[in-house]
Amino acid sequence: MNRYPRDMTGYGANPPEAQWPQGARIAVQIVLNYEEGGENNVLHGDAASEAFLSEIVGAAAWPGQRHWNMESIYEYGARAGFWRLHRMLSDLPVTVYGVATALARAPEQVAAMTSAGWEIASHGLKWIEYKDAPEDVERADMLEAIRLHTEVVGTPPRGWYTGRCSDNTVRLAAETGQFAYVADSYADDLPYWMEFGRDEQLIVPYTLDANDMRFATPQGFNSGTQFYDYLKASFDTLYREGGRMLSIGLHCRLLGRPGRAEALRQFLDYAQSHDDVWFATRAQIADHWADTHPHVRFERPSQMDKARFVALYGSIFEHSPWIAERAHDLELSAAHDTAAGLQNALARVFRSASEDERLGVLIAHPDLAGKLAAAKRLTAQSTAEQAGAGLDALTDDEREAFQAMNAQYTAKFGFPFIIAVRDHTKASIMAAFAQRITHDRMTEFANACRQVERIASFRLLDTLPR
Repeated sequence: MNRYPRDMTGYGANPPEAQWPQGARIAVQIVLNYEEGGENNVLHGDAASEAFLSEIVGAAAWPGQRHWNMESIYEYGARAGFWRLHRMLSDLPVTVYGVATALARAPEQVAAMTSAGWEIASHGLKWIEYKDAPEDVERADMLEAIRLHTEVVGTPPRGWYTGRCSDNTVRLAAETGQFAYVADSYADDLPYWMEFGRDEQLIVPYTLDANDMRFATPQGFNSGTQFYDYLKASFDTLYREGGRMLSIGLHCRLLGRPGRAEALRQFLDYAQSHDDVWFATRAQIADHWADTHPHVRFERPSQMDKARFVALYGSIFEHSPWIAERAHDLELSAAHDTAAGLQNALARVFRSASEDERLGVLIAHPDLAGKLAAAKRLTAQSTAEQAGAGLDALTDDEREAFQAMNAQYTAKFGFPFIIAVRDHTKASIMAAFAQRITHDRMTEFANACRQVERIASFRLLDTLPR
């Protein structure tokens, strides 16, 4: 099947109500990345030194060599930066993304994290790039990270974030069955579920914008003031919208520097000056979301084989299963698992069909309140639609009027009068009859085709979750 694996729709125009505890308007989630001692280093068995997220502009990896300056920057994060941030955050819920080998080299820091009640999630075995890693290597590293984390921290991690991940990472994490959430996504302001075969995984998205890593990137923050302003603007927007999550990413070696740490202190004062703010760990957010919005599986159109797809959607365009057959051959994705998305796929086929094929679809529609309705020979969908507009309860005079106008309309245009009756009454249908009978055939053919598409939209709303 021609299927596109990305989900470009998500929650759409109407995200679910988060229902944060105590009616909070916003969930603020602070992540402290602990990577120092887990970065690329020949001492760690890596091929070269680290080159990512440091004070060294244009840093390059040194193959086969230690990079003393780079190492000392990471050491600052462990020796000084961590403790500065710990003093500032120790009374708040914080999630640590802990690289397992870094945690193993930081017993005092781990003890401080645990004493503060912070959640320690897994940030992988080592702080290295996985984009080219073979799947079996990444899987083995993930399992070893879980083992080592559990040994060092005393409890297994409930969350996972690789960061420098591959396109296999989230699936591999889900397959472990270990995690309440995976954070390797930047796709939303709210948690969401993903399915991997029989496995389902809650995703609690992270951030690269409200993140101090931008102090170490070419297009980023140059001062603590810029960081504070950005966090404040993010908070203000999400607080105003309500029911959103603000993730903030910190690194010991970056925001732990004194000239930047002050920006965090100022932001915390600002956020805490507001009512209805829930500071939470990512595990707390995951647990709340799983309880409040548990995953619900449904039969997804984009994942059906053709026979099942046509069986369910072949009648959406009246007596025209060929539309569903052709739509199944399109590049479908999660975006087509909603009523609006699937209607678009079906409508594309209808719009690109020949005029004779589209005429055949129009002719397949029954007259409104016509002989087929009287003989109870309409499809179940047409019967329900006409009944919804009261066309099953006409007086003799009304029925005669409808039949007369049907005959006049069909004689003029060569196809029956078609209207999406779902949002109409008998009176408004008669008014539309009187107005549309004055059109020329080209205009009315186009009008009838649009009505066919509207009917399809209503029918799909009855068959899909949204």
